[in-house]
Amino acid sequence: MTEDARWPAGARFDEVADAAARAFRLLPAAPEDDLLRTPGGPSPRPAHRIATDPDTVERDLMKLVLTLVELLRQLMERQALHRVDAGDLSEEQEERLGETLMILHSRMVDLCARYDLSLEDLNLDLGPLGTLLPPS
Repeated sequence: MTEDARWPAGARFDEVADAAARAFRLLPAAPEDDLLRTPGGPSPRPAHRIATDPDTVERDLMKLVLTLVELLRQLMERQALHRVDAGDLSEEQEERLGETLMILHSRMVDLCARYDLSLEDLNLDLGPLGTLLPPS
């Protein structure tokens, strides 16, 4: 009997969700919380936890996937511009490449709209490093 055959369709997801919830409860407090805590006393503020709302899991996963796809799309676009500037492509190849990049951009906008996201939502803040994606 396979692993999937033992579990009813929804039960396996419930088990995974319960395991994730238990794991997040076991996470230690953030380092700054440890510094502010008095020995034996309660924490002055709750520890920062990852939000594990089952209703937003699909949207959050799509946001991550679309962020990676957008990063790759922008890298491909830059590479294409370098090739055009270097004169490596024929006029027909340039046209085809331009059309392909426009279609890909349009599909990205459509996918973002489907999940109530904008292209700006995909730009992760990396703290002192700045943002993941350059300004468009």
